[in-house]
Amino acid sequence: MTSPAVDPAPEAAPQAAAEPGSRTPAPTTPTVAPVRRITGAVWAALGIVYVVWGSTYLGIRIAVETMPPFLSAGVRFVTAGLLLAGIIAWRQGPAALRVDRRQLGSAVLVGLLLILGGNALVVLAETSIPSGLAALLISVVPAWVVILKAATGQRPSAGGLAGVLLGLVGLAVLTLPGISGEVKVGGVVLVVVATLLWSVGSFSSARLPMPPNPFTASAYEMVAGGLAGIALGLFRGEQHGLDLAEISTRSWVALGYLIVFGSLIAFTAYAWLLQAAPLSLVATYAYVNPVVAVALGALVLNETLSWPIVLGGAIVVGGVCLIVSTERRG
Repeated sequence: MTSPAVDPAPEAAPQAAAEPGSRTPAPTTPTVAPVRRITGAVWAALGIVYVVWGSTYLGIRIAVETMPPFLSAGVRFVTAGLLLAGIIAWRQGPAALRVDRRQLGSAVLVGLLLILGGNALVVLAETSIPSGLAALLISVVPAWVVILKAATGQRPSAGGLAGVLLGLVGLAVLTLPGISGEVKVGGVVLVVVATLLWSVGSFSSARLPMPPNPFTASAYEMVAGGLAGIALGLFRGEQHGLDLAEISTRSWVALGYLIVFGSLIAFTAYAWLLQAAPLSLVATYAYVNPVVAVALGALVLNETLSWPIVLGGAIVVGGVCLIVSTERRG
């Protein structure tokens, strides 16, 4: 998984952050959320999220052609996390990285669920299944989030429930290539497990005492999840027989692309969009990314578009569109 999961929830008005240590009096009169204009900068940032996050599935597939899955994923996120921490310290000062023990523990837990459980399993799966299929399987994440919310007593809307059912039907259709033997069923199962772990991590992050700075939280999550990925890779013996000289140039380029563009530039664009654009617009990445991933996989790697992939993908994307459009009305 290469992008935050869509967490279907009513859109709330943004609140201005006070300076550290300052005391802001509670408002005595109701305030109206300002209307967010959709500027050229918003469309540019949205385009980055659409294309870059959609292309990361292709980047992963190329990286694992000659790189071990868990070690490459671990190196990617440790490097990206340290770079992000350095940027935070440079722009906001070292104090911005300060967290207490509970916040650090929460960030580590979420990082293990998102990075190790959600992303690294997808990297492993892409050693045996097409990148486009992986992206379509992952796009069912918003449905799992709605189910998790319902399990904790939050009743979904009728449209959200219909979207969940549609998404699960699409997921069933997408598993047919694995059942029929067109792709390895183990890879399909790995991605489904990854979507569940990613959903639990996304769901939990809003309910744990996380670092107040989302960039700081992401840096700790990436480093923790990346270190766990490296440890798991070493445990699996991925270092045995590994010769850096035998790693192809295109795999190195893909890894660099994932670090710089997938984990830093696109994430920064996404975080800015959350404050500068309507949430309902930002959430559309959830059903654009899979389309981009499938198109790139077919064009660059000549991945086959079988009828279960096309039909199941269309059903899942339709379900996600329904969830986003109904659950985010605020």
